[in-house]
Amino acid sequence: QVQLVESGGGLVQAGGSLRLSCVASGSIFSISAMGWYRQAPGKERELVAVITNGGRTNYADSVKGRFTISRGNAKNTVYLQMNTLKPEDTALYYCNAVLRLSTWNTRESDYWGQGTQVTVSS
Repeated sequence: QVQLVESGGGLVQAGGSLRLSCVASGSIFSISAMGWYRQAPGKERELVAVITNGGRTNYADSVKGRFTISRGNAKNTVYLQMNTLKPEDTALYYCNAVLRLSTWNTRESDYWGQGTQVTVSS
């Protein structure tokens, strides 16, 4: 029973910063990638940032230069440092992980957290 738990969301004024955290737990053999998605009311979920186990990163154009994704030393944790926040960053942020459950089964699947709310006021 894999679980992804996000934390760190909240209310912040425009120009401020927040740091989101996500911890994966359960019967997990390995995690090849973790990332963050967000969804604002009435809009589709979009990729914010992703990082592979090898350290390669990818960001949405709208957050480049402002957000930084990183993996914890334990590799079951991912962070999203969000600086210079804008009102348009307001959304429910979801943690995503591509992981392998078994030592003998190489299949990888996507898992999602419940989300953490980020609200940026002007």
